[in-house]
Amino acid sequence: MRIAIAGGTGTVGQHVVDVAREHGHEAVVLARSTGVDLVAGTGLGGALAGVDAVVDVTSVGTGSARVAREFFTAVTGNLLAAEEDAGVGHHLALSIVGVDRAPHGYYAGKAAQEEQVAGGRVPWTLLRTTQFHEFAGQLHGRAAFGPVHLVPVMRSQPVAAREVAQRLVALAERGPAGRVRDLAGPEVLAMADAARSWARATGHRGLVLALPLPGGFGRALRDGTLLPDPDADRGELTFGRWLTREPRVTSGRRVPGSSRA
Repeated sequence: MRIAIAGGTGTVGQHVVDVAREHGHEAVVLARSTGVDLVAGTGLGGALAGVDAVVDVTSVGTGSARVAREFFTAVTGNLLAAEEDAGVGHHLALSIVGVDRAPHGYYAGKAAQEEQVAGGRVPWTLLRTTQFHEFAGQLHGRAAFGPVHLVPVMRSQPVAAREVAQRLVALAERGPAGRVRDLAGPEVLAMADAARSWARATGHRGLVLALPLPGGFGRALRDGTLLPDPDADRGELTFGRWLTREPRVTSGRRVPGSSRA
């Protein structure tokens, strides 16, 4: 298969590219570094020639509902239009567990993306997952004031980005399936504790403080709204094992990635 990965240079996108190639597929990265501007829609026509499926794992670093909606509707609209012109038979989008229960901030953009995909003319698959293990490091660096790092009070069931990529490639191979079973990690964690563990593993010093966020989204972070339903599939790699196995972590490098919260 020829599989195009929108956002193929990001946290999960890099894994999707690797897994696709390991499965013997041709992986086409759709990103600015490869001459494709997904927001403007430029470069898509040539890039999608002969593509069988598009996997969209794009993200944007924002907590603004307006910015998130504008980004995801632009990217999704451009992808779907180019896919239809190129005869691509499968659009596979990655979303977030709980996006319909807490459509605030970044989640508002993901909710708009889901609606656009489901209403489009390209046959589709939608996979929701929980936050990635990398999210702990992203939170650690997001609100730092000298040696103090503020992390929202949040319960999450993080999953390995590699396992998400494996599921996405398997879904691309199977063909359009609509909304599929959610994927989560094997354990529920307090994200402040995860951020502390990440800091110890990477040699980052300082104090991590858990701060409850106000409003509906802050409440959703705390009360389990963003946790998976009982029937969700579970990944196998725990956060603790990931900390010892992931090269990007053990090398002490900061990991760029999405603003999934």
